[in-house]
Amino acid sequence: MTFDVHQLDVFVLVGALVTLLAILAVRLSSGAGLPSLLIYLLIGVIIGESPLPIDFADNQMAHALGFAALALILAEGGLTTDWRETRSSTPLGIVLATVGVAVSIAVVAVTTHYLLGFPWELAVLLGAVCSPTDAAAVFSVLRTVPLPRRISGALEAESGLNDAPTVVVVSAISTGALREGGVLQVAGIVVFELSVGVLVGAAVGMAGAWLMRRAALPSSGLYPLAVLSLSFIAYGGAAAVHASGFAAIYVAAVILGNSELPHRVATRSFSEGLAWLAQIGLFVMLGLLLEADRITLTVVAQALVTGLVLTLVARPLSVLVSSAVRPMPLRESAFISWAGLRGAVPIVLTTIPLAEGVWHATELFDIVFVMVVVFTVLSGPTLPLVARLLGVSTGSEPRNLEVEVAPLDRVAADLLQVSIVKPSRMHGVEIGELRLPRGASVSLIVREGEVIVPAPRTVLRHGDDLLVVTPRRLREKTEHRLTSISVHGRLARWNAEPEA
Repeated sequence: MTFDVHQLDVFVLVGALVTLLAILAVRLSSGAGLPSLLIYLLIGVIIGESPLPIDFADNQMAHALGFAALALILAEGGLTTDWRETRSSTPLGIVLATVGVAVSIAVVAVTTHYLLGFPWELAVLLGAVCSPTDAAAVFSVLRTVPLPRRISGALEAESGLNDAPTVVVVSAISTGALREGGVLQVAGIVVFELSVGVLVGAAVGMAGAWLMRRAALPSSGLYPLAVLSLSFIAYGGAAAVHASGFAAIYVAAVILGNSELPHRVATRSFSEGLAWLAQIGLFVMLGLLLEADRITLTVVAQALVTGLVLTLVARPLSVLVSSAVRPMPLRESAFISWAGLRGAVPIVLTTIPLAEGVWHATELFDIVFVMVVVFTVLSGPTLPLVARLLGVSTGSEPRNLEVEVAPLDRVAADLLQVSIVKPSRMHGVEIGELRLPRGASVSLIVREGEVIVPAPRTVLRHGDDLLVVTPRRLREKTEHRLTSISVHGRLARWNAEPEA
C-alpha cells in the first residue's frame, strides 16, 4: 500500500482537526475530574464508525505505536517527578509494581477462570493486562488532588515501573514462552529486564546530565530536544540488550529532570506538550481498533465482573501485601487501592496478543476496553471525595514559584528567571530580606512591562519577574532560599546553611 501526497493532505487535515478537538476537550474532562483518555477513546470510536475513509485495523502497527506513545508519556512523567519528595515512597512503588502486580494477576486469573469459565491462558492474560496502573491517568488526575507525597509518590513510582514486568508476562504468554519455560523462568526474565533496565536508565541519565551541564547549546529550544533524545537513548539502549526500555526511560528521565540542567522549565513544558500529543494519538488509535458491534451484553458483563474483582479484591490485596515493605495507616492503604487507575496501558497490552494472533485476543481487547471505560468513569471523578473522606487530603498546595534557568558559561554562573505567582508569600518582601547566598543577587525586576533596577528596600509584588544571577555552585542553595521565602514569607529561616 502506497502513501501519496493526496493521502498526506487528507491525513494532515483530519489529524489537525481531531487534535484540536481533543485539546479543547481537555477543559471538559478536567472540569469533570475525568482522565482525558475517555474523550480521546470516544473520538476514536466515533471516527472509526463514521463514513470517513479511515479503516485502521493493523494490530502490528498499533502495538508499535502504542509502545512509542507509552515511552513518551513515561519520559514526561519522569521529567516532572520531584525525586526529593518521592524518594522515600519509591520502595513501596517498586514493590507495588512487582509483587503487587503478581498478586493481582493471580487473583484475577483464578477468579475469572472459575467465575467466567475462561481458559487458563485467557484468564492469566486478562489478569496480566489489567494489573498495571496507567502512568498518563495517574499523572494527570493525582496531580490535581492534594495528597501527601508519600502517597502520590508511591503511585507515581508504581505507574512508572509496572509496565516493564507486565510486558514481559503478557509477551511470554502470547508467544508460548510461559508454557515452555515455566513460571520461574519468566520470573527470572522479569527480574533481569527490570534490574538491567534501571541500571541502563541510571547510567544514561547520569552521563546525560554531565554532558548537558557542559554543552552550551546555541538555542534554548535545543535543550528539551536533547533531554528527550537522551531519555530515548536509554529506552533504545535497554531494548538492545533485551532489558526493559520502559524502566530505563523512566529512570533516565527522573535523573535528568532532577539534575541542575539549563532551561528545566522549558524542558518540562515541552515534554508535557509532547506527552499530551502522545496521549491523544494513542487513545484515538485504540478507539479506532474497537468495533462497536462486537460489544455485546456478554462482553459488558464479563468486563464488569473483571473490573469488580480487580477493584474490590485484587487491588486491595496487592496493596496490603506490598505495604509490608512500609507499613501505613489503613486509610492510606485504602486510598492507594482506590487510586490504582487503569487507562491506556491495559488496552495497549492487549495489542501484544492481537499482534501474535492469540486465540480469543479480540475478545480480550473488547473486555479490557469496556472495563477501562466503565471503571475510569467510576474511580476518576471520585478521587477528591475519597481523599477527603479518608482524611488523606492535604488541602490546596498551589505552585507558588516558577524558576527558569539559563547558563552564563563565561562566568560560571546561572541566570534564574523567577516568576512570583499569586499564592506566593514573596509578595511584600523587600530585596534585602531575601538574604540570598553571598555572591547571588537580584539583577532586574520586570513589573507590568517596565524594567526596575532593584535596591535593597525595593518591595516585591505578585506578577513580578526577577532575574537572579547566582554562581553555579550556589544555584541549588539560591533556589532553596527563594522557595523558602515564597512558602513561608520573610521570616523563613536560612536553615543554618553556610553561605560559602
